[in-house]
Amino acid sequence: MDPNDLRKIANRIRRRDLQAVFEAGAGHIGGEMSVTDLLTALYFHVLNVNPVAPLDPGRDRLILSKGHAALALYVTLAEKGFIGKEEISTFLQPHSRLNGHPNRTKVPGVETNTGPLGHGLPVAVGIARAAQLDQARWRTFVITGDGEMQEGSNWEAIMAAAQFQLDNLTLIIDHNRLQQGARLADTNNLAPLAPRLAAFGWAVEEIDGHDMAQICRALTPGAISPGRPKCVVAHTNKGQGISFMQDNVAWHHKVPDESQYRQALIELEEAAV
Repeated sequence: MDPNDLRKIANRIRRRDLQAVFEAGAGHIGGEMSVTDLLTALYFHVLNVNPVAPLDPGRDRLILSKGHAALALYVTLAEKGFIGKEEISTFLQPHSRLNGHPNRTKVPGVETNTGPLGHGLPVAVGIARAAQLDQARWRTFVITGDGEMQEGSNWEAIMAAAQFQLDNLTLIIDHNRLQQGARLADTNNLAPLAPRLAAFGWAVEEIDGHDMAQICRALTPGAISPGRPKCVVAHTNKGQGISFMQDNVAWHHKVPDESQYRQALIELEEAAV
């Protein structure tokens, strides 16, 4: 699928995400907007997955470690056909399987439960190591937030991945420079991230996380360095596509009011033209 088609899908996902947050009165819309292009490129260009057989042993695995952005994953899964599009309207409702954090026992296409930050990458290392031992060809991808990289469990996993030469593993860092309540630079500043990962023996690439062509190139099999796990530092904007949300820490989990919702919808509709 070409970058222009992927951009159209991503914009559709953003609009549906916005609507669901507004209707539910909750969500983590800022980080959902920043990760949408990454999820779109993965599910519609990179991943070998089949909605008809979500547990196919030969499938690629994707773990959304920043599980608070679950709604963006749900909408993407619905666009791909893992769940019905109409189910998005049940987000956070009583008895809905679309919880605030993804649950693998409830939602087809979810590989592991996430939400407690710092868990997704260690799990992904174990999954990738299992594939390596089985000499399987499928790949493992994990998306973390940049604030999440402050967790020590991630750096233990980074060391292990390099030790085991897991070139079937790709870490994508959604580097939007903001975390809950503050900027990354004002909390525990890990930037620049690329040289830190490289120092641990990883192959590292920095990209514009909203440029579909760059995302797709960075995640293709041809971008793998034999014997080295891959890290893609994706520079993104929290609230991408919505002017008053972009790069604004207040929108980590703020909900738009009626007028803000209408303005955001107009901006996203204009972007789709």
